[in-house]
Amino acid sequence: MNILLSIAFVGAWSSGFIGAKLGAGSASPVTLLMWRFLPLALVLGVVALTAARASWRGLGPRDLLRQAVIGVLSQSGYLLTVYYAIQLGVSSGTTALIDGTQPLVTGALAGPLLGMAVSRTQWLGLGLGVAGVAVVTTADAGAAAGVARWAYLVPFVGMLCMVAATFLDRRARADVRPMVSMTIHAVTSAVAFTALAAATGGVVPPADGSFWTAVVWLVVLSTFGGYGLYWLILRRSGVTEVNTLMFLMAPVTAVWGALMFGEPFGTQTVTGLALGLLAVAVVHRGDKENHGDQGNQGDRDRRDEHLDHGDRTVRRRSPEPADLTPRRSA
Repeated sequence: MNILLSIAFVGAWSSGFIGAKLGAGSASPVTLLMWRFLPLALVLGVVALTAARASWRGLGPRDLLRQAVIGVLSQSGYLLTVYYAIQLGVSSGTTALIDGTQPLVTGALAGPLLGMAVSRTQWLGLGLGVAGVAVVTTADAGAAAGVARWAYLVPFVGMLCMVAATFLDRRARADVRPMVSMTIHAVTSAVAFTALAAATGGVVPPADGSFWTAVVWLVVLSTFGGYGLYWLILRRSGVTEVNTLMFLMAPVTAVWGALMFGEPFGTQTVTGLALGLLAVAVVHRGDKENHGDQGNQGDRDRRDEHLDHGDRTVRRRSPEPADLTPRRSA
């Protein structure tokens, strides 16, 4: 059952990059994203006001504002750069690979920003991941005609938006349920993209059938399929499993894009994707080493911090490693 869920999740999440490619030729990214999020915000808003009302209890204005900012970064900023890069001609596989480095970058920054230990193995994994991105991006740029070099920087901006959203989310004190955060992010994105579409004259959707095919594709497969399965697998299998599956998006998207759109998929692309997968294996090895060290250190700390005060014992709890899994949809 877990294998089937994992396969479905990888396919549904990867479909977001393919859906962006489908809609790129029929409308601007802002128009496509506006019509993607409007029905989603409507559905989630109805659910939030009816079946999920209890999930909002205990949340103050500051908690809601924080989630709105996270939504702007992880949904509006991230998706706009992904769609814009694909419209500029960057292949869906390259965009997915650049996006897939987000957990590596987040893990590397966890040390200076959150005070978490980052091992040499994890730094090696980050280096391999960056090398993989460089190889694939070079191959894509060499094969694509008429694509500006600066266009390949656009997905990096989106990836950095996700990194910022992840750290902002992990610093939140309130425990916000997935349905609440997803609703706020969808409503925030619907408002943001509607305002941008109105400012640029892109509110009216095109009559082209491919546009509505892309919208239905993105809402059903990418959002409800990808995002829903993301949370289901996270609850059933944990963070490590989800992060591992996230790194499979790039090769799946690259093959899918090559078959469906004729995007470049040569020896360099294969080499870069292989480096990316190797980076995953190395980082997970470093995660296990860190967790083992933290577990042993925690045992020592608990023994050292066991203080007797007469007939009372005081124990100080050792901090647990932070969960740096982003809350997003492709």
